[in-house]
Amino acid sequence: MPDAVMLFAAGFGTRMGALTADRPKPLIEVAGRPLLDHALALTEGLGTRVVNAHYHAEQIRAHLVGTDIAVSVETPEILDTGGGLRHARPLLGPGPVFTLNTDAVWTGPNPLDTLRAEWDPARMDALLLCQPAERATGRAGPGDFTRAPDGQLIRGGPLVYTGAQILRTDRLDEIDETAFSLNLLWTRLAAEGRLFGTLHSGGWCDVGHPEGIAAAEAMLDV
Repeated sequence: MPDAVMLFAAGFGTRMGALTADRPKPLIEVAGRPLLDHALALTEGLGTRVVNAHYHAEQIRAHLVGTDIAVSVETPEILDTGGGLRHARPLLGPGPVFTLNTDAVWTGPNPLDTLRAEWDPARMDALLLCQPAERATGRAGPGDFTRAPDGQLIRGGPLVYTGAQILRTDRLDEIDETAFSLNLLWTRLAAEGRLFGTLHSGGWCDVGHPEGIAAAEAMLDV
């Protein structure tokens, strides 16, 4: 069972506009707490926690001083989700890991607990936590996936990826690029019948844009 988590915090946060002119998106506050701290609260109890950083990496480092959380700095270039995760593997260890985006807030069950309960490494190389598009607060547009009766995911459909998953990181070695999105690996896993999904039963809000802050605080009822 995974006991390590990678939290993605390296992006430029361009959709946040002026809010990220002088700070990274994970340090923007929602309900009085930085987004990064909302995400970290979900990961308490795991043996290994790693946060990646690139844009204003020094602020991420300073924020985590005095904790047991490792920081994987990507320099000189940002590596995207797939490249960033592979870069952090020496810190995470060899087994499957949780990954968690830091630009969302949640209500209801801990998303990592939901993933843990459904993880079956005999059948899966990745298990993605999804949400029906009509219940995805702060996010417009179509969904990302359709979930088959056995849990397999295929591209396109009514489900939105929430930014939480369990993934076998050794499969990243199959990608030649240095900087790449995890979408590239998911496409391969889906073709092999190794990409699965499960559903979050609580609330989820995308806070990747300024309007998401108020939407998240309304969802949290603060």
